[in-house]
Amino acid sequence: MTMQRTIAKSVVVEGPGLFSGVPCRLCFQPAPEDTGVVFVRTDMITPVEIPAEIEFLAQRPHRTTSLSRDSASVETVEHVLAAVTGLGIDNLRVEVSAGEVPSTDGSCLPFARALLEAGLEEQDVEKFVYRIEEPVVVSDGDMMLSALPGPSDELEVIYDLEYEMPSIGRQVLSFRLERDDFAEQLAPARTFLLAEEAKLFQSQGLGKHLSTRDVLVMQDDGPMDNELRFPDEHVRHKVVDLLGDLTLLGRPLRGRVVASRSGHAQNHELVRKLSRAIAETRQTGAGEPVMDIRKIMRLLPHRYPFLMIDRIVTIEGDSRAVGLKNVTINEPYFTGHYPTLPIMPGVMIVEAMAQLSGILLGRKLEHTGKVAVLLSMDRVKMRRPVRPGDQLVLEAEALHARSRTGHCRCKATVGNEIAAEAEIKFMLVDSEPI
Repeated sequence: MTMQRTIAKSVVVEGPGLFSGVPCRLCFQPAPEDTGVVFVRTDMITPVEIPAEIEFLAQRPHRTTSLSRDSASVETVEHVLAAVTGLGIDNLRVEVSAGEVPSTDGSCLPFARALLEAGLEEQDVEKFVYRIEEPVVVSDGDMMLSALPGPSDELEVIYDLEYEMPSIGRQVLSFRLERDDFAEQLAPARTFLLAEEAKLFQSQGLGKHLSTRDVLVMQDDGPMDNELRFPDEHVRHKVVDLLGDLTLLGRPLRGRVVASRSGHAQNHELVRKLSRAIAETRQTGAGEPVMDIRKIMRLLPHRYPFLMIDRIVTIEGDSRAVGLKNVTINEPYFTGHYPTLPIMPGVMIVEAMAQLSGILLGRKLEHTGKVAVLLSMDRVKMRRPVRPGDQLVLEAEALHARSRTGHCRCKATVGNEIAAEAEIKFMLVDSEPI
């Protein structure tokens, strides 16, 4: 079992943005379990939180990774995200005082050093990883990127880089995220530009504050006014960018990623495809459970014949959960409902949704000494009969959880059909035994 991690204390990195040159103060802050990585624009009148997830990806003409939400954006976040993923951090608030993070020395080393200085802290919730079961491929001309089944306990990245420029040529690197040393082997590798690319950027008014001592600018005989940190620094940095972009999946990845000449655009498209695969897994209830029946029985007091959840397949913080109920002819209520036409009672479907909601609210309330007791049901609808052999996919979304009440929106589906839906309210009561 691998547990989630955050940092032990806050830590600050400062510097100008790569393209804008605007000074930025970036503060890494610890975050609770299941928060994920969230950027916060603290310079806005009302601070804006932007999750580091693919749905918040902003389209930019230059080759970077930027995030946006409403009227706020954070530019060139890939090196920050690479340091977070490279060090195995799951939950983090990244507060920034400007619209572009510090560019530092063109690598993610200053971010990695700051996070290590803050200290890594294990949390009490297990990581929910996504293991690649089926190949996912992105191709664009001679660029190719694929996610393949591979190691189940680590992410292996293989990158094949090839440039016609003699000072770069062909470079191949294999890196195993959970075994190899990210801080030593990848974090120091810097962004590089070809000489003509550097001239084009500055002609567009970008990076005017930079010189060839600040950025790795490549020409045929090597870097201009600079020295390489590794003979293959270029491919190492490509792996850094790829790891940073994979952070947008919102969960650790396990398997093998193979890349050839790919860049940010292909990285982003791969994450989109993987996100769709995760969404399909949620709908079908496939994949490894987050909670098996033993864990569920530790959280719920219900027992036979009233325990209505067989496993939990997805939990997204304290906001959403997906669980399964496998309906068999051995359910005791089929004896009388009905002997010649067995149909699962609608109240039992609602009870299953309520139990899933109780688990979801329990994650938010587990440290408050409260448990959720059913209070009311609204907008209850039965859409289709549920019979022996059906698998109910149950979904619960927390609308709010206050000091005394909780409110969830729920639905139950069989295949692609909705079987039932309801809004369920709970009273939060002391968990001490009567």
